[in-house]
Amino acid sequence: MAYHHLDPDALDPTPDYPCDRRGVSDAAELHALHLATYEMAPGEQLPRTYHYHDRREEAFYVLDGTLHVETPEEEYVVEKDEAFVVEPTNPIQPYNPAEADESVRVLGTGAPKSDPAVLYEE
Repeated sequence: MAYHHLDPDALDPTPDYPCDRRGVSDAAELHALHLATYEMAPGEQLPRTYHYHDRREEAFYVLDGTLHVETPEEEYVVEKDEAFVVEPTNPIQPYNPAEADESVRVLGTGAPKSDPAVLYEE
């Protein structure tokens, strides 16, 4: 069957990641769509690097807390129940500031899945 009923909290965290990442698309073995939950304690970042994707469109929906997203032009503050969408080739660094009072929980998705992150250097 091509159905998967998954609890992200029951999945193993992604090893060597800068925050608690649970790969829903990895567990379901999806090939085209990236889908994961991320929980960032104060001072943690969502991705491994300040980066962009050549082809991937990404969206981050804030489930709890407040997400900060650094871009070359400005910093965005994304509140609970808001989304932040990134088009290809646009650098981002989503994070939870060290001085934050709480963790941030985010649902992240993007396609195509197979478009690796490219390090952005200012």
